[in-house]
Amino acid sequence: MVSLLIASVVVVLSAAPQAAQVPASPTSPIEVAAPGVTQQLELNDGTRAIGRVESVQDGRITFRTTAGAVMEVEIAVVRSVGAVTGTIVNGEFWPEDPNPTRLFFAPTGRSLTKGGAYFGVFEIMLPFVQYGVTDRFSIGGGTPFFIGAGTGQPFWVTPKFQVVKARSTEASVGVLHFVNMGEASAGIAYAVVTQGTTDAAVTMGGGYAYTSENKAREGAAVVMLGAEKRLSKRLKFVTENYWFGGIGLASGGLRFMGERLSADLGLVAPIWEDEAFAFPMINFVWKMR
Repeated sequence: MVSLLIASVVVVLSAAPQAAQVPASPTSPIEVAAPGVTQQLELNDGTRAIGRVESVQDGRITFRTTAGAVMEVEIAVVRSVGAVTGTIVNGEFWPEDPNPTRLFFAPTGRSLTKGGAYFGVFEIMLPFVQYGVTDRFSIGGGTPFFIGAGTGQPFWVTPKFQVVKARSTEASVGVLHFVNMGEASAGIAYAVVTQGTTDAAVTMGGGYAYTSENKAREGAAVVMLGAEKRLSKRLKFVTENYWFGGIGLASGGLRFMGERLSADLGLVAPIWEDEAFAFPMINFVWKMR
């Protein structure tokens, strides 16, 4: 079942239309950037520059970088020109976090765009994927690398729908539901709101954790408070904290960000009355689209 799910996701991703940079070709002519748009220029030799196209004339383009340098190149040597998202800090372009739809584990109110997708691994042993069906709805799932002998292969599914998308406020609802857990079933239905930008934001969430076994059903409310703060071009601080059934979990750490890959390294500490200890949090996410 899990193999079929993963294979289906791979087929969908392979068939999905590419979105991102616009190649320089007669059918996709290079145009002057609209106000406020930042672009990435890539030449046939692999050279890249961040800035914007200022003019296109006589088979050549004028490209001004974020640092103020002006480049004049022939269109024939341009591989692609496409809009990129991020912020400019002291003349340097900081690309957007490649993993903005999650903190460590909890989702943010942000949504994947249509055709967007990522693959990740929680705590080394829990791989997962997520795919944007529309600009507001995404679905994914995962399964542990290792399971106990004599048991079926459990997995989880993660549908998510964005209900609010404003300039600095985004909100989503979703479900994390576990499947093939013997006679038991479990999951969390949630709602989350993120206030701020991908460089600095607070995320608040509430949900209902449910379990059922042998027709007996139980549930508990879950509250989550998280935050993220960009520290540099490649570094972000992340915290994610829970309260449920009289038990608390506190976490904090760093996200290392590349162009497509992000890596989280932090500590999680259960909050007990008589004991205090922490265990590491290690996550990797690869933005496929």
